[in-house]
Amino acid sequence: MTLSSLLRIAAAAQLAIALLNLFLVRLLDWKADLDRLPLLLREVFHVHCWFISITLAIFGLTTLRHAEAMAESSNEACRWLTAGIGIFWAIRTVLQVTYYSGSHWRGRPVRTAMHVALLATYGGLALVYSLSAFGKRS
Repeated sequence: MTLSSLLRIAAAAQLAIALLNLFLVRLLDWKADLDRLPLLLREVFHVHCWFISITLAIFGLTTLRHAEAMAESSNEACRWLTAGIGIFWAIRTVLQVTYYSGSHWRGRPVRTAMHVALLATYGGLALVYSLSAFGKRS
């Protein structure tokens, strides 16, 4: 599998995450919890969800359009972009392990599986973009 193919898969994953993120409240049944929050906190939460989705859509669409150039990394702008996206996902991977309390998934097989799947997805995205940015040049 080529790096440009991996980047296209990463792009598709980010577009899927961007779409899923828009339905996070419904998927996780958070409506009642959010309704109890003050209006400002609810609004901030929703705006952040939208902007995370917009950011991931930009990452995904840009990668789909420029996967070959990103994989070649002969262009400095592509190296900087892939480095930035790689760092974004690396930080997200670390936060998946260090920030969230294990009490959310321990003893709950479905939630544990989701936690591990998200950890692998975020780590995989970090790896693909980092390989593109920092990998050995031929």
